[in-house]
Amino acid sequence: MHGLARAKVNLCLHVTGRRADGYHLLDSMVGFADVADRLTVAPAAGLRLTITGPMGAGLAAEQAAGADNLVLRAARLLGGGHLPGGGDGSGRAWGAAITLHKVLPVASGLGGGSADAAAALRLLSALWGVGLPAGPDVLALGADVPVCLAGVPARMQGIGEVVTPLPHPLPAAWLVLVNPGVALATPGVFGALLRRDHQGLPRDLPRLLGAMELAAFLQMQRNDLEPAAIGLAPVVGTVRAALSAQPGCLLARMSGAGATCFGLFAGPLDAAAAAAALRRAHPGWWVEAGALAS
Repeated sequence: MHGLARAKVNLCLHVTGRRADGYHLLDSMVGFADVADRLTVAPAAGLRLTITGPMGAGLAAEQAAGADNLVLRAARLLGGGHLPGGGDGSGRAWGAAITLHKVLPVASGLGGGSADAAAALRLLSALWGVGLPAGPDVLALGADVPVCLAGVPARMQGIGEVVTPLPHPLPAAWLVLVNPGVALATPGVFGALLRRDHQGLPRDLPRLLGAMELAAFLQMQRNDLEPAAIGLAPVVGTVRAALSAQPGCLLARMSGAGATCFGLFAGPLDAAAAAAALRRAHPGWWVEAGALAS
């Protein structure tokens, strides 16, 4: 069984407060790009994870050193107390061989680990014939896992537990995703915030007809983490400026806590041309173009 773990893109992200326990409150419009990690699961005795792909070496090394990958945590959550024994006496096999082909950069603001965990939950749910875990258990895997498990453009609120599909489909648009190879730790970016009480998104999100209207709406919104991220890693500002300078770029912004930025384009040719130009100018950057899922 195969599945995709699409890049999560925070089209805008407003920080609206902080709870007494230190968790920040968000109000974000989330989309998904047609750029993805790929997961494969197959029946097996016990549970094992193989990591491949151009962005997989670091994760594979961490796993070899004993780090617990989020995909394995998701599998154990779904299997409950039955893993890693391989069975529960009922004849049902709880093991799986999982292969993660890693394309998305790690710690990049694209929710790659969360998307991988969500894809693992979906695939293993089908493989094992069990229902998906409850919302609080999913949230315990990570703040982005609930929206990635929903897998549709959505408004994400609270600390990530409130996921509401957008009232209207997103218009056709294309994204160029650029990461300069700098990993930003999410707690560090939140810790560098100067304000935590920004205004949220409008109560009613409008129907947006076309990429130009989407860009115009997003221009009125923000990513409140962007100034803090640029303070920690000034190259984020360089990436955003490079995207903005590309012909046809309607909007350039950082996604999540960075360091990946996205450029919004009205057509696939403009996006492809921008991606090619950025690869030539900055061969050390990770650059991918893909459609924005509607």
